[in-house]
Amino acid sequence: MLDNPQYLIESMARGEMVVITDDDGDGEGSLVIAAGHADAAAINFMAREARGLICLTLTDERCKALGLELMVPNSRARHGMGFTLSIEARTGVSTGISAADRARTIAVAVDPASTAVDLVQPGHVFPLRAQPGGVMQRAGHVEAGCDLARLAGLMPAAVLVGILDEDGEPARGAALRGFAERHGLRIGSVADLIHYRILHEGTIRRSGEYPLQTRHGEFRVFTYLDDYQGQLHLALVRGEVRRDRPALVRVQAVETLRDVLHSHPEGGQQWNLERSLARVAKEGAGVIVLLAQQETPAAVIEQLQQQAGQKPRPPIFPQRTLGIGAQILRDVGVRKMRLMSFPVSHKAVSGFELEVAEFVPFESQEQA
Repeated sequence: MLDNPQYLIESMARGEMVVITDDDGDGEGSLVIAAGHADAAAINFMAREARGLICLTLTDERCKALGLELMVPNSRARHGMGFTLSIEARTGVSTGISAADRARTIAVAVDPASTAVDLVQPGHVFPLRAQPGGVMQRAGHVEAGCDLARLAGLMPAAVLVGILDEDGEPARGAALRGFAERHGLRIGSVADLIHYRILHEGTIRRSGEYPLQTRHGEFRVFTYLDDYQGQLHLALVRGEVRRDRPALVRVQAVETLRDVLHSHPEGGQQWNLERSLARVAKEGAGVIVLLAQQETPAAVIEQLQQQAGQKPRPPIFPQRTLGIGAQILRDVGVRKMRLMSFPVSHKAVSGFELEVAEFVPFESQEQA
């Protein structure tokens, strides 16, 4: 049985640790404490009992204030995790690895008076940059840590560590619940935190509705303003969207090579904007969500190099959630989805009251 997010927020405000898991308690779990309460005893407990990698979650704003650059671009990061270069407090530490030294580094990093000159790199504390919008944009433990601390009235920063079982593997399900019970900790899910924020907050708002003629007929276009990033997202809707019937859905950002130049490096077995519009028009009903994305020149060149065989393709990891797209889908009335995508894991999507009923991979005989 998982706890209501309100109980986790109250625990964080009191300086207590909580356990956060992906969805219904069967996913991996992390032990989390507000960074402002992460003293040496807390760090020692995390290292001894949870035994995973101890990390510090920070907002994008705080990372910029401390001059923390991403270790790798987000496009290449495993599961979209924003690791920065590791850090150490410039003063007040010895080797840096002790619980007291790491607590000191964390305290310096979250001190509003600290700047980049108060830290050195590399070090023994591993910062993770949370996405703006928190779990409403990326349903990860990093974002959950920052959200819980913020909702508790504290600086939006947390220390988290993955919980490992006796075999050294990530603890799941009953093992996580047993861990929380043994140590008297609250345990909750990212999915429930998303739902809590839907009820109390929002990161997007619908700004308009317009008819749009395309080569595949008329669609209704709903515009959404992103309060965190100041961007405009679009939802193209065809036909009737019913909550009791799975809707054909595609969520994507527009990419130059795939959607403008119609390049298909995976042997043509890939959905793009044109093919998605054609499929929705063929079935007479569906939703295509176009997320705003600023393509950097470096990202486009890297894709060209990969297609030319000059650079190996990075491994593809499933997204943790439909993110901003999930909020838009929920707003237009989608609850069950026939998702135009290869089968991938969309953890915590239930927090948006969405369900993937079916994956619809692209087949070469589809007519674009």
